[in-house]
Amino acid sequence: MDFEPYRGELVAFCYRMLGSFHEAEDLVQETLLRAWKARDRYDPARASVRTWLYRIATNACLTALEGRGRRPLPSGLGVPSDDPGAPLVPALDVPWLEPFPDPRFDVEVRADLRLAWVAAVQVLPARQRAVLVLREVLGFTAAEVAEQLGTTVAAVNGALQRARAALAGVGDAGAVTEPDDPEVRAVVQRYMRAFEAADVPALVRLLADDVVMEMPPVPLWFRGSRDYGRFMERVFDMRGTGWGMRALTANGQPALAAYAPEPGGGHRLHTLQVFTVIDRRIAHNVVFADPRVFDPFELPRDIPAGEFRSER
Repeated sequence: MDFEPYRGELVAFCYRMLGSFHEAEDLVQETLLRAWKARDRYDPARASVRTWLYRIATNACLTALEGRGRRPLPSGLGVPSDDPGAPLVPALDVPWLEPFPDPRFDVEVRADLRLAWVAAVQVLPARQRAVLVLREVLGFTAAEVAEQLGTTVAAVNGALQRARAALAGVGDAGAVTEPDDPEVRAVVQRYMRAFEAADVPALVRLLADDVVMEMPPVPLWFRGSRDYGRFMERVFDMRGTGWGMRALTANGQPALAAYAPEPGGGHRLHTLQVFTVIDRRIAHNVVFADPRVFDPFELPRDIPAGEFRSER
């Protein structure tokens, strides 16, 4: 039995459930190991291999979530700050939501990998979360989900109805444009050029009026283009100009890796920024500054002097 073709979609499923890419990879490895050990007991008359694997993965996720709080973004913990000069103190005791390195996996459904959606799903009870993802995202029938969860079809339908109601205010996923959309690419390219030039007015012109910026593991977040611009002025005052940027994608969204200039020359990976672009404006930027989230994206930590100039 070859389980490898299912690895990518299982990682995406566990990520939606847990909000952590690292934990998702570990649980998928555990799922495949359990499946391999139980392969002699698999009954193809009862379920397809895919359905059987999802049953194992779902149970592994539910066990992992027992007694555990949600993984939030800063905007889910309190009101926005109005002080762009506030101390940038990381809250390392908070299990922050992590980004998903979608270029590594051939995952068909990406709209429900978006950060806002995954953050909202984290608020749901674990079994509701499982029902929502299995039914709405992956398209399993109510009967299949009931079998996977060891419950009834009526209980599955009830849980789905409650989960839908809880997520009604998340927003219209259709309004968020795809990262390969030419207009989205153009916006991100202009943002990159403005960032590299430390041109704060040019950055602000690319923002929605009510743009949100948040920076896990720092619990601060800001709303509005004015405070966003004031914070960027602080960034360039603190770290200097001459940054380098690389475009990529994360969570089915446009993203970039920001490299800060080093005093001795060259650049050091500083943040991973994931954008929501709506109506040709950046509506949301989640700036991940914890180095632990960089590794799954397989980004170089250091760039030699002159390499960014050669890229341009």
